Amino acid sequence: MREILPVLNGWYAAGEPFGLATVVAVDGSAPRGPGATMAVGPDGEILGSVSGGCVEGAVFELAREAVTAGEARLETFGYGDDDAFAVGLTCGGEITLLIRPVTPRLDPSFGAVAESVAAGEPVTVALVTDGPAPRGAALAVWPDRTSGSLGSDGLDAAVTADARGGLALGVTGVRRYGPGGRRREDSVAVFLHSFAPPPRMLVFGAIDYATAVARIGEFLGYRVTVCDARPAFATARRFPPGAEVVVEWPHRYLRGTHTDDRTVICVLTHDPKFDVPLLEVALRGPAAYIGAMGSRRTHDERRARLAAAGLTDGELARLRSPVGLDLGARTPEEVAVSVAAEIVALRWGGSGAPLTTTAGAVHPPG
Repeated sequence: MREILPVLNGWYAAGEPFGLATVVAVDGSAPRGPGATMAVGPDGEILGSVSGGCVEGAVFELAREAVTAGEARLETFGYGDDDAFAVGLTCGGEITLLIRPVTPRLDPSFGAVAESVAAGEPVTVALVTDGPAPRGAALAVWPDRTSGSLGSDGLDAAVTADARGGLALGVTGVRRYGPGGRRREDSVAVFLHSFAPPPRMLVFGAIDYATAVARIGEFLGYRVTVCDARPAFATARRFPPGAEVVVEWPHRYLRGTHTDDRTVICVLTHDPKFDVPLLEVALRGPAAYIGAMGSRRTHDERRARLAAAGLTDGELARLRSPVGLDLGARTPEEVAVSVAAEIVALRWGGSGAPLTTTAGAVHPPG
């Protein structure tokens, strides 16, 4: 959704109705999770995806029908094996989609939401999917304001409180309420689609590997900062246009910048005078991933220096070094892929093993 919003906002600003299909629930293995979105534009253009190609043809027609009717609908797609011509998921799972028309009249908050997402401002969109409330009704919730309504003041108040509670973490999923917002009832299903600010990727060491890591970090949706103490290396033209480039001693910069449990830290300097002070700060602060480049000998020496500086075994266990998965990478771009693979595996609990050697769902629920 985040990637296609600029185009959708253009259609919206021009007053051109479009259809929007959003995955609101997943059962079993499925290619895309809740929040995955596909749009069908006024000229039939398709943006985004809800299943990786399995049901997009059917969703295209349903989205156009929703625009024509001016009404939202709920559709479920499962495994279509009984009929060779049936539309369904080949992975055996099941997805439920809310398919709705979007216009300034039907969703007055859409433009403001798109602007907030583009600016990195946290916002949650609450959508009624089922029950005795207007299906497709939308309520946008920011930390300090709301816009729209789900049909009743009580429901709006309850959903607003829940949306703000999960906003910082980007919590997305269905919650159930009574018609007036009572939490002990479950007749009304509301999908909370949260857009937290993009997580940060901090890359230390402005070398050629850093350029490739910054590029793949942006591709994965991170807000990338590259930091190096050497002005000759830390120049904006060496890195992707969206990356922030900072000239500062790495440990000083990290000590003065915000990190949280979603932050990714990649230390590519492999120089003790930079690495050790930087990793002392990193390993004692919040981060989802802390990786450091270097040979196994460099890693052993670095770990010994960090232990001598007073870091505990638990703190040292957070360090992913040598950085990346064993892909046999050689070029900076290949190394960046191995680093990204390790970050993704750690985030979702993947083993990093070839799928041919594993069992179970290929796309386990997140």
